[in-house]
Amino acid sequence: MRVLTVIGNRPQFVKAAAVSGPLREAHEEILLHTGQHYDDELSTIFVEELGIPRPEIELGIGGGSNTEQTGRMLEALGPLLASEAPDAVLVYGDTNSTLAGALAGAQAQVPVAHVEAGMRSGDRTMPEELNRILTDHASDLLLCPSQVAVENLAIEGLGARAELVGDVMVDVAELVRPRAAKDSGPLEQAGVERGGYVLATAHRAANVDDPERLARLAELLAAVPDPVVLPLHPRTRARLEEAGLLAGLEESGVKLLAPLGYPAFTALLLGAKAVLTDSGGVQKEAYLAGIPCVTLRDTTEWVETVDLGWNRLVDLDAGKALEALQEQPSGARPAVYGDGRAGHHVVAALSPLAG
Repeated sequence: MRVLTVIGNRPQFVKAAAVSGPLREAHEEILLHTGQHYDDELSTIFVEELGIPRPEIELGIGGGSNTEQTGRMLEALGPLLASEAPDAVLVYGDTNSTLAGALAGAQAQVPVAHVEAGMRSGDRTMPEELNRILTDHASDLLLCPSQVAVENLAIEGLGARAELVGDVMVDVAELVRPRAAKDSGPLEQAGVERGGYVLATAHRAANVDDPERLARLAELLAAVPDPVVLPLHPRTRARLEEAGLLAGLEESGVKLLAPLGYPAFTALLLGAKAVLTDSGGVQKEAYLAGIPCVTLRDTTEWVETVDLGWNRLVDLDAGKALEALQEQPSGARPAVYGDGRAGHHVVAALSPLAG
């Protein structure tokens, strides 16, 4: 079986680390990097540190609006599907690359499988939510990370295509966590002590592209009494510089870092007292690591983390964020995202697509 895997950003590199190994043991994989994540250094970090095969195809498509970017990806993917003639297209998550891969596959009448299907935040103003919904409806096989995701698809009439495989991020987290827990290097680089800082990430367009919300984000981070460690997404750094907010963050004591590889980020996560983030993936990573999370959004697709008390949604309300950072979860943290073998379950589910 010949599978074309489409990836384009940080989380998709990490997820591919769980699937590409077992997939290549059983089938032929062509790994395609759209270039949506345009930071080559960061992409290379994931290839080298997680053992992901280097992409066989790189499109170099980044920048522009969501519509422009998705359109250029579709234009490039159409001829590639014709020349590569895959038996299936595999996509991950909720990015423009995900949607473009799914639409191109569906239009070429190649079966499409969506890893992380069925996730819903209920906020259709988010580009990621539209990408998730459209990708699920264009796909033939919906590979779900949780029972809630399966139920979401059933509500939309897609239950017959859904299969519960667990979350591939659990596979990667369980592989990386023991080594990361022993690595004090990232903490020393940031100048912080274990359990004495808050780890923060911010990159959502709704938070960093709107000047008013970006200013509120900077004020919130500066108000946290504990040291804040902020690995800066390239896009976030650019927006902060354009708004003249970067120097103020540094002066307030926020420790700004360059983008990190997954093991280094995990080391910082495991050493933090709490996490502040607008990333869906980091919310889940915090849950898996047993670190309290405060989410700088008012909705989340990872509803289990909220329902179980490990995640608080505060949007950009600094008062609520500071209050949430003082709270402790109840302690119950069931394995709602699978058994750590999701990559193998994905490959087993894909095999029937070969016909």
